[in-house]
Amino acid sequence: MTMNQIQVHVENIKCGGCEKSIVKGLESMAGVSNIVIDREQQLISVNADASLREALIAKLKSMGYPEHGSVSGLDAGLTNAKSFVSCAIGRMS
Repeated sequence: MTMNQIQVHVENIKCGGCEKSIVKGLESMAGVSNIVIDREQQLISVNADASLREALIAKLKSMGYPEHGSVSGLDAGLTNAKSFVSCAIGRMS
């Protein structure tokens, strides 16, 4: 497995609680390391094999942080709601 830097522009990163939840969620994925979050740019960078990119994007979306521009309408509202829950959990942990 070759490690590459994977960058994903996401939506809904609002605070440190969001960041904590994202780090915790991505740390649970085998083969993902060096998680860096740029809140201002809404950019997440990780070291992982390129084959994990789609799984990484799916994991982020499931936590309420979809890839920028990938959801609209009702889906956008649902992922935004999920991000508030993830944010709250991150603040408590």
